[in-house]
Amino acid sequence: MAGQISETGVAPSPTSGPRPQSRAPAFHVVLAIEIWERFGFYGMQAILLLYMIQKLGMRDAQANMLWGSFAAMTYAAPVVGGWLGDRVLGSRRTMVVGGIVLATGYLLLGALSGTARALFVSMAVIAVGNGLFKPNSCNMVNIIYRGQDQKLDVAFTIYYMSVNIGSTFSLFLVPLVQQYFGWAAAFMFCGAGLLLGVGGYFIRQRRLEAIGTAPDFRPLPWRHGLLVAGGAGVVIALMARVFASTSIQGVLVVASGMVIILVWMTVYARAAAHERPGLRIMYLLTFQVALYFVFYQQMVTSLTLFALRNVGKDFTLLGVRLFSMSAGQFQAFNPLWIMLGTPLLITAYNWLGRRRADISIAGKFVIGFFCVTLSFLAWWLSTVLSPSAYVSPWVMLFGYGPLSIGELMINSLGLAAIARYVPARISAFMAGCYYVLIGFAMYVGSIVANMAAVDNASGLDAARTLMIYGGLFRTLAFMAGAATVVFALLLPVVRRWEGASIGARRP
Repeated sequence: MAGQISETGVAPSPTSGPRPQSRAPAFHVVLAIEIWERFGFYGMQAILLLYMIQKLGMRDAQANMLWGSFAAMTYAAPVVGGWLGDRVLGSRRTMVVGGIVLATGYLLLGALSGTARALFVSMAVIAVGNGLFKPNSCNMVNIIYRGQDQKLDVAFTIYYMSVNIGSTFSLFLVPLVQQYFGWAAAFMFCGAGLLLGVGGYFIRQRRLEAIGTAPDFRPLPWRHGLLVAGGAGVVIALMARVFASTSIQGVLVVASGMVIILVWMTVYARAAAHERPGLRIMYLLTFQVALYFVFYQQMVTSLTLFALRNVGKDFTLLGVRLFSMSAGQFQAFNPLWIMLGTPLLITAYNWLGRRRADISIAGKFVIGFFCVTLSFLAWWLSTVLSPSAYVSPWVMLFGYGPLSIGELMINSLGLAAIARYVPARISAFMAGCYYVLIGFAMYVGSIVANMAAVDNASGLDAARTLMIYGGLFRTLAFMAGAATVVFALLLPVVRRWEGASIGARRP
């Protein structure tokens, strides 16, 4: 029956349910809307911190913490969005609604640009839209490839590479639009791109008609729709108030992290004995992903400001000027490296799989943290060895390489860990919890970035700011190196849990 779904979230009708060979078209629809969603989000991310400092006149510390709070709220909202997808609206519906809300947020950011109050409201709309969209788009991938563990790892790696196509274009284009047409046009450009993605979904939505969670296959009661819309309005108003108050921000972010830990303890206590080893693995791996995002947050904060103040903008080769980049555009090196590295990793995964020598997800995480260490080591050494107060922009290009490979090894497989180790009945909710901890980590990352905050950049010599950023990058390199060693030592423990989890799942 079309109104019933299996545990995998696929309608069981033999005529409409996707067979293994027909899963790719459904996957491609999710990929397409995700690409455009990332186009909007990363385009906004490329210029938002600079907008706060250069347009609104905020200090580094204030802008860093506002961005950290925004990131925390943006990643905390998926807890509710995941629950709505599981229980109320359905993952497919919630994903589409989230895309529309996100586009509205970007358009508001452009239409109302110029005041802090407008910024707070627009950021709140974006956070709510991300909460609706993110866990459910990921859960759709989980549903499409549920039960095919090997394909799931590859699917999430392809998914992670593909979404970086959208972010690469926006990270290059949006700063250019801002440079030539102003802040408002740049933000509205982000919204227009996402609206194109939503339109594309509606054109090809039949490919997903048999994919979703239980509510997707039932008519939506109008009362539920009104309650969700009213609740979203209230949350937007409250978030805007939070963004306006730095004292409230910290309390709520810390509280959200503590709530998630309590929720996970409750889930673990209520889980069946055979489910607990998998949950332990997922909890540990999620902590590692969250720690990675402390380093990831530096791309938007300290690394962007480092590029603004202490990185040359002209790329030259043998004395010939090739091209120039603005501070916001340097972030585009991250998705570029991800797109270059993804085919190599997929080839390596398949080669190891054919020889039954797969690296566990936990092992990939250790390699990922080693890569993070290399990036911050390179940036630290560039500040020490540079002959002037302005390091070569090539340092940014090559420094982003290991950090991006680390992201592929860690973040792209964090969601695969949820799909593999978490019971299907709570997968979207747990994906939401996963994002809350990422948001908490990004807030912590902003605190770390404030170790290099400059209250009055115009009053400081560039040589002085070079030393400030160098000290931060040295600390981060040591932190990443220590994490690599600790997580490597934990690998035998994870292997025991893995064995227990596999044994419990065997009939």
